[in-house]
Amino acid sequence: MLELTRDAFEALVVEELDQLPDDMVDGLENVVFLVEDRPPDGSLDLLAEYDGVDVTERDRYGFGELPDRIVLYREPHLAACESMEELRDEIHVTLVHEIAHYYGIDDAELHRLGWA
Repeated sequence: MLELTRDAFEALVVEELDQLPDDMVDGLENVVFLVEDRPPDGSLDLLAEYDGVDVTERDRYGFGELPDRIVLYREPHLAACESMEELRDEIHVTLVHEIAHYYGIDDAELHRLGWA
């Protein structure tokens, strides 16, 4: 398992976010990206999750709404990767996957597109 502090992992997430195409991130509204060590169940099985209402399902969305959340889990990523290059790639794929959920793209379509 790779070893990486939370701060260093968060820095990698920010770097990978900066590498995403503008047309993917420019439409993100009222969403925050967070890093946590593990999912609530403590497992190493879940790399990330989108917590919110995707844009295709929103009725009204306005002032005072809590932000949607995209949470990346540090320890599952570290357990799944053997090198820093592999970790960067996995973070990139994870970000694309979770942002796709924000836009209303489900897992079946992500699998079809090769992003899951």
